[in-house]
Amino acid sequence: MREGAGPAGVWVLKVVLLWLAGSLALVLLAAPAAAVPSRIKDIADFEGVRDNMLVGYGLVVGLNGTGDSLRNATFTAQSLESMLERLGVSTRGQDLQTKNVAAVMVTATLPPFARQGSRVDVAVNALGDAKSLRGGTLLVTPLHGADGEIYAVAQGALAVGGFEAAGEAESIVKGGPTSARIAAGAIVEREIDFDELTRVQLALRNPDFTTASRVADAINQRLGAATATASDSGTISLDVPPAYQGRVAALLSEIEGLKVEPDQPARVLIDEHQGIIVMGADVRVSEVAVAHGNLTVQVTETPQVSQPNPLGEGATVVVPRTRVQVGEDQRKMVVLEGGVSLRRLVEGLNALGVGPRDLIGILQAIKAAGALQAEIEVL
Repeated sequence: MREGAGPAGVWVLKVVLLWLAGSLALVLLAAPAAAVPSRIKDIADFEGVRDNMLVGYGLVVGLNGTGDSLRNATFTAQSLESMLERLGVSTRGQDLQTKNVAAVMVTATLPPFARQGSRVDVAVNALGDAKSLRGGTLLVTPLHGADGEIYAVAQGALAVGGFEAAGEAESIVKGGPTSARIAAGAIVEREIDFDELTRVQLALRNPDFTTASRVADAINQRLGAATATASDSGTISLDVPPAYQGRVAALLSEIEGLKVEPDQPARVLIDEHQGIIVMGADVRVSEVAVAHGNLTVQVTETPQVSQPNPLGEGATVVVPRTRVQVGEDQRKMVVLEGGVSLRRLVEGLNALGVGPRDLIGILQAIKAAGALQAEIEVL
């Protein structure tokens, strides 16, 4: 401040600075929040680049009398006879009584790009009436995919987390003694090759034409050629460029990190059972006035006991006394301005002082009046 400025000049300068600070705060509050872009890997899936479920049927041996009862589980007895015959032991026509064998279902997940010889974890679950799989060993079990082909083979000692203990008058079971896992218990025998692909499909998790177009544009700008096109609202087709022939994994790594601003339709999700309301950022309303009043009916029962006088004739009876009160809350009408943002819309609805369940009815009424520019979806 220059010399000679008096107290009045200082006061004026402070007022100007406060006004500028207040104006800047208003601008910051009024400015819409910038949309946050997302990576392509977070909003889309690559066709074929996914896990594959494997399943198989096998036998667990080495159980300490906790296996299947062969009389009840006939499939266990048939499987045991077939396995022994393949090993050169004939048991046809004999009454097998062993309780150290259990039939199990074996499941595993084959990750994408799993190579021949790599290992995956497997889960083992009893199929018959076995009481526990603790101490057992899974014999060689082929694991099939959805197409019927064998993709892995499992074998190994089981790791059981639960246990069971019982006495004469009490028993205790913790976890699942009939479920077990084998870490790295399956060896991959068949590969799913992606390098020979000439076209890759991207599937959007939330289909939208605008988002699909933006994804295609981002890929074309990165690769420098028009190789990606939006086939529909949920699919983007990508022709593998000559530079990436035989290197599809490198191509996917190149484009999965690209950032795109996803678009979404104006939608209001309502869960009436739990009283949950979720509104998208683009929800808008036309100018409308809303009033809401609660009608409360309270019924109170206060029965009284009527007794005869001492030494008098009569009987003791219960006389009902019912009191009914009806009350109605009076609230003023609130005007919701047209084309307001989501924040202003929420503030206007909250001004009515209603709960989520009443708010559901208000939103449905606004939609019925044609003033809510969004789709309502009831879960």
